[in-house]
Amino acid sequence: MLIVGLGKSGLAAVRFLVQRGALVSATDERVADELADAIKSLDGLRVRLHLGGHSRDLFLEQDVIVPSPGVAWDHPHLVAAREHGVETVGELDVASEFLKGRVIGVTGTNGKTTTVSLIGHMMKLGGYSVSVAGNIGTPLLATVEQSHDDQWHVLELSSFQLEAAKSLRCDIAVVLNVTPDHLDRHHSFENYSDAKRRIFDNQGQSDFAVLNADDRSARDLADGLKSKVVWFSREHRTDEGASVDAEGIAWNGRHVCDLDLPIKGPHNLENALAAVASAALAGVKLDAIGEALKTFQAVEHRLEFVRDVAGVAYYNDSKATNVDAALKACQAFDRGLWIILGGRDKGSDYHPLSQALKGRARGVLLIGEAASIIRGHLNGSTPIEEVATMARAVEFARSNARPGDSVVLAPACASFDQFANYAERGLEFKRLVKELEA
Repeated sequence: MLIVGLGKSGLAAVRFLVQRGALVSATDERVADELADAIKSLDGLRVRLHLGGHSRDLFLEQDVIVPSPGVAWDHPHLVAAREHGVETVGELDVASEFLKGRVIGVTGTNGKTTTVSLIGHMMKLGGYSVSVAGNIGTPLLATVEQSHDDQWHVLELSSFQLEAAKSLRCDIAVVLNVTPDHLDRHHSFENYSDAKRRIFDNQGQSDFAVLNADDRSARDLADGLKSKVVWFSREHRTDEGASVDAEGIAWNGRHVCDLDLPIKGPHNLENALAAVASAALAGVKLDAIGEALKTFQAVEHRLEFVRDVAGVAYYNDSKATNVDAALKACQAFDRGLWIILGGRDKGSDYHPLSQALKGRARGVLLIGEAASIIRGHLNGSTPIEEVATMARAVEFARSNARPGDSVVLAPACASFDQFANYAERGLEFKRLVKELEA
């Protein structure tokens, strides 16, 4: 059995399968020096490591291959292995065979981590045994051993995970929104949307599909589902599902709480509505749901308030790695916005940002490889400074922002040109902001 990729998911898969007596090999394109910590974590486990690149012959001689989510499902070696009769299994399917308890799965282009975290918070306050895992940072395979029949698993599910999923069944499956992203991996928006739709594949009539009525692509996924569709909407009041009425957030026409939430922006209101629907369907009482909404704090790197410096508020939204997420960050502010954009381009269209920035942004600070592309797409809609680095962006904002303004890191790009990942990028932004003199 071969594990492809030694990130968090790959390491969890190695441990899980070795402990069950499988003869496991693992391969990674990185060399041993780059994987020192990962290799050390496997001390005492019988696993053969093949590092510094992937061998086609190694793939062809396996009985089963488990690729990590970061490995494209159409990787040439995986395609060759399948054509050769080798079974290829996603990590979700390996876990689901042994997982005990019930599952709430959450996917979407943006908002997954916040929604999953909020659902987990609601269920804990409601007295439920709950595990939060998946793409949020804890691999599902790492939770299987401790799972039990009375437990709920709230899973963040990415398109990378879902494209490989065949057997995972969600009692409650949630799609928050579907907008173009990861097209470099999926090749087309249709393929990307199809990957998201797989979250519903194994549902039956007793299961629930929770969908965003305000998102056209999410609405389109409702056609032909076997499960019961439940809607949430920020824009349309309804007596069924989760929506907004004159008094605030409501579930099936019953008041849950007012709209004064600790998480900022209309996109987070949508996330809150999705969480309300999911928790209520799982049986959590409305008073616990309301309390959870009032006590929940923004997840790190998701429009996270960092600090106020001389009347200027700084927010870290480093997880805004696509245009739609950056748009949602913009829409959380009415005026006085300084936004830091840029990084590694993913073939995105940045033109939609132009209209969103008009009237609310005082300036755009461009960093990274995509700076010139973004400048061209914004077409002079707001003042632009190409500052190249995060340090210069924070320095420029400190010198030019006025009391009442907000400085927001919402890059609309991947981080890999200057940082290891979005988290490292966000931490660097926070470090720089915390070092500013008041």
